[in-house]
Amino acid sequence: MRLVQFKSADGRRQVGMVDGAQLRIIDGADSVYRLALEAIAAGKPLGDLAAARAGKTTADYEAIIAARHLLPPVDHPDPAHLFVTGTGLTHLGSAVARDKMNAKLKAGGELTDSMKIFRMGMEGGKPKPGTIGVQPEWFYKGDGSCVVAPESPLPSPAFALDGGEEAEIVGLYVVAPDGTPWRIGFTLGNEFSDHVTERQNYLYLAHSKLRVCSLGPELLLGELPADVRGTVRVRRDGQALWQDEFLSGEANMTHTVANLEHHHFKYAMFRRPGDVHAHFFGAAVLSVAAGVTCKAGDVFEIDVPAFGRPLRNPFGAEPARAVAVKSL
Repeated sequence: MRLVQFKSADGRRQVGMVDGAQLRIIDGADSVYRLALEAIAAGKPLGDLAAARAGKTTADYEAIIAARHLLPPVDHPDPAHLFVTGTGLTHLGSAVARDKMNAKLKAGGELTDSMKIFRMGMEGGKPKPGTIGVQPEWFYKGDGSCVVAPESPLPSPAFALDGGEEAEIVGLYVVAPDGTPWRIGFTLGNEFSDHVTERQNYLYLAHSKLRVCSLGPELLLGELPADVRGTVRVRRDGQALWQDEFLSGEANMTHTVANLEHHHFKYAMFRRPGDVHAHFFGAAVLSVAAGVTCKAGDVFEIDVPAFGRPLRNPFGAEPARAVAVKSL
């Protein structure tokens, strides 16, 4: 089952269940967040609750996409209570791309820090059930204010040196009143980063991640397929400037999803009741690693059949402005 959040023509928030070219409206639901909390309180799977509440009213899915009425698949009434985070070097193709970008072999042929982290994941990222594996690279992206809806522009700040896609699967979570993290489902994400800033020095990774991102458009309920495949594209003037195969799922990763989840939610600050988390699982391919420099007007497209409609966002730009701190 896949769910979509959107706004109706009169501006009302709605949740719909994907049914071919239509969305079946979930009665009495204006957000996946509230629907998920209801499911937790009732002790029911989210899919069962959504199916029971799916009425006969439908909406034209393509018309909603064309009108740019899509919303991210999960959000929070207060964006400050949505954490956007992620892990890197978790995919079998990602270490090569990262190593090309930001590292040279050290004197004596010692492995770079990136390759060390990747090797650690290869050796200890998939522990036996009931045990804890090695921790991955981790980063903070922002709060809910950095999440851009599907089909909407991804603005790059004037001080950025670059802007490029990072096509990933994202785990979406809500923390129950008792502090237990519950996975709502999975979605597609464009983690949109500044790779030129990162390439200057890997210690600039934190700076390079403080950009907007996009999620959606569909929320996949249930377990993540082991082998997830699709296509990532950058379009310019309607034509594919670059494309590569999207590969994810645990068959193509150095870590299990459970291990990545443990090393995020092991921190008590991330188990605050009522909070929502969007956690990026890492990218396997990057257009920047192929020498592509994206520019305003390009369109990023992540097309993965298991997740329904593709996630698309044009590349935008923000005007420059000075920030002055005042003294009280």
